[in-house]
Amino acid sequence: MSVVYKAVISAADKVVPRGLRPLWEHPAGPKTIFFWAPAFKWGLVIAGIGDITRPAEKISISQCSALAATGIVWSRYSLVIIPKNWSLFSVNVFVGATNLYHLVRAFMYQQEQKKALENGSKSDSYL
Repeated sequence: MSVVYKAVISAADKVVPRGLRPLWEHPAGPKTIFFWAPAFKWGLVIAGIGDITRPAEKISISQCSALAATGIVWSRYSLVIIPKNWSLFSVNVFVGATNLYHLVRAFMYQQEQKKALENGSKSDSYL
């Protein structure tokens, strides 16, 4: 794999425009995993945005909790590592935010269900 990777990078080196050279040569640029890991992690954000239409009762609280915690922790870590990885920071902020949003939706749904049960049992006691 390393041979293929090196061949692709050396071929791409020849066609990268001068204006994109700073990004291309950056320590967290496309030549490194520091670029590609956050690029693919945007898939989690897209999936989270796609789940906005999912009914609240079908939201996995454990999954959203894990993803929200991961997003928050890695947001902090991405600013501590060298080189600072702003791409990793931004994707993790969005992963954390979208999953916190879903956790709030699930919590509000559960609260509504509790109120509905309480109101239902109170109305039964009056009969």
